[in-house]
Amino acid sequence: MIDQSIFENKTASYYTLGCKLNFAETSAIGRQLLHSGVTRARKGQQADICVINTCSVTELADKKGRQAIRKVIQENPAAFIVVTGCYAQLKPEEIAGIDGVDLVLGAEQKLDVVKYLDDLKKKDKGEVITSKTHRIRSFVPSVSANDRTRYFLKVQDGCDYFCSFCTIPHARGRSRNGSIASLVRQAEQVVQEGGNEIVLTGVNIGDFGHTTKESFFDLIKALDDVEGIERYRISSIEPNLLSDEIIDFVGASKRFAPHFHMPLQAGSNAVLRLMKRRYDTALFQHKTEKIKKILPHAFIGVDVIVGVRGETDDYFAQSKAFIQSLDISQLHVFTYSERPGTQALEIDHVVDPKTKHVRSKALLDLSEEKLLHFYASQKGTIRKVLFEHTKRGNKMHGFTENYVKLYADYDPLLVNKVSDVVVGGYDEDEMAMKAVF
Repeated sequence: MIDQSIFENKTASYYTLGCKLNFAETSAIGRQLLHSGVTRARKGQQADICVINTCSVTELADKKGRQAIRKVIQENPAAFIVVTGCYAQLKPEEIAGIDGVDLVLGAEQKLDVVKYLDDLKKKDKGEVITSKTHRIRSFVPSVSANDRTRYFLKVQDGCDYFCSFCTIPHARGRSRNGSIASLVRQAEQVVQEGGNEIVLTGVNIGDFGHTTKESFFDLIKALDDVEGIERYRISSIEPNLLSDEIIDFVGASKRFAPHFHMPLQAGSNAVLRLMKRRYDTALFQHKTEKIKKILPHAFIGVDVIVGVRGETDDYFAQSKAFIQSLDISQLHVFTYSERPGTQALEIDHVVDPKTKHVRSKALLDLSEEKLLHFYASQKGTIRKVLFEHTKRGNKMHGFTENYVKLYADYDPLLVNKVSDVVVGGYDEDEMAMKAVF
């Protein structure tokens, strides 16, 4: 039994690297500590407890994690340092060896952090508490709000896909989820807190339902009936799990935004097979065409990885040409990073760093071209924008339901409110379209 008195008059700071799911989980950790009496440290204040939630999607992510840990320790030399997240699950001893780290928690333990804070005394070497990934079965719900008025609701965790380039199943365990009833209750709580927009997050959200014998389609239907939420966004969903039924539903939905994000990863079928993806380019093209047929104004974001093992010049040329042919809005371009323990290391033909850079630049240029084309197609249309809290100079920013970024002169009365506006012209300095009232 933890002595709750150790938390009296204590403060904590939180640091999150990586995906939206991590942000939702850090928020859940913060609420757990708050319920135990630990308040959030003020900006610039040295905290008593520091929690760092890490990412490990690439080698660069690991490096950023180490840098963040050392920076936090330097700024809070007397604090009890807790490190968790994917990097902590995959390489706990490496993190425990960093001078100043006190506790390393794995994927199974991180959302029960109070249980492991027995005395808050600094340690000579970090203590490691993790579980074998294949034994991770628990699902802990989490929802976070950020200063952009948007809430992130974790609906699913883990992945059963084991793509050849990816360590996520090893870092987060097998696919699991909360119940629809519990997630609806969390959405209703967001309404009580004044939230207007919820992003559904997870590792492989289209795979929702393994734990509860439900389905992702059932989930979005139930959430659509929650009164008070202006709109939901579906975060990244595998194209083979984005059924035509789901697309049709979003097209007729009261609250689900015309905004889709799908990982393509490669526009070459040969590379998709090397990656052990569960679709081909024909299926991906069908999904984009189906979305545009039902929702011509929909925003479609796409993830792509360049420079994976086996990606020859010809395969990359095929990939770029395929992406060019798609009616999509933006690319998220990632440079392949070799990860220990992945099957991709067995593939011949290693792409050199210079070639990776050239390919990344080519796709980033294509992405900018696609985005500006999509923005131009929206000029003059009437859209609903949700303005965010953040003030930059005398300007405020927000996104339309179809994810067009807009700006306007700052007006506190418009923050966290959905307003009808006309989409004006693009401003390069603001990197957004003008909201015309």
